[in-house]
Amino acid sequence: MQKKNGSIITKILFYLFVIVFVGIIVLPFFWQFLTSIKPMAEISAIPAKWIPSSVHGQFYVNVFEKHPFARYLINSFIVATTTTLLSILIGASAAYALARLRFKGKKIMLMAILSISMFPTIATLSPIYLLLKDLRLLNTYAGLVIPYITFALPLSIWLLTNFFAQLPKGFEEAAAIDGCSRARVFFQIMLPLIKPAIFSVGLIVFINAWNEYIYALTFMTNDLMRTVPVGISLFPSNYELPWGDMAAATVVVTVPLIILVLIFQKKIIAGLTTGGVKE
Repeated sequence: MQKKNGSIITKILFYLFVIVFVGIIVLPFFWQFLTSIKPMAEISAIPAKWIPSSVHGQFYVNVFEKHPFARYLINSFIVATTTTLLSILIGASAAYALARLRFKGKKIMLMAILSISMFPTIATLSPIYLLLKDLRLLNTYAGLVIPYITFALPLSIWLLTNFFAQLPKGFEEAAAIDGCSRARVFFQIMLPLIKPAIFSVGLIVFINAWNEYIYALTFMTNDLMRTVPVGISLFPSNYELPWGDMAAATVVVTVPLIILVLIFQKKIIAGLTTGGVKE
């Protein structure tokens, strides 16, 4: 009986911890959403008013009427999607080679690849800017995609190498006996086996590219080429700080990411457990 009571108390404490933890994470977004639908007078009210007296949707209209926000969304989508696709394609190929081929210095190469992603962004800003300027890639999608891939690839290669390394070699041996080439084995057998892992890594790369700010602010000076994070940061003017517009824009930007995670949540969870397969 005492053991049963202890188990119930443990479960209650666990669920309380989960509720508090999730509440802390969700609270900022919930507050932004409430701010985006409040009347202007209630946004700066003291004491703060949680529940708005009426639903006010003008801020969402302002986001698209006062700013080229639709263009910002398109720019972010193009850059993030291109970065993700190229990072996965190149990263998966490199990861497969590192996982299956034997050569000297492989571990050193892996460590070197991972160390690239540890460089602080601000330290690489000036040289990359000068390089893109010489190549005339400022204010172009390529001017953002190339730097983003540079930092997304090491993470993709590192994670996917681990997934490839833990897949049984029996699949490749059986395919080789049937006369499959190395390229055919890679595209038709190995990639489908780690599809959940690819979804997980791809989502991480996409979110990082979608939310990146410093490179986008520096390399995109043309307003029509700006991405969403930069566009929102430039909403304030010398005489106005539009909290409502910024809150509405934040909600608009965050909702697609939430939907994306909800759609692919099963594949993401499967990807996180793919590494449990052993030879």
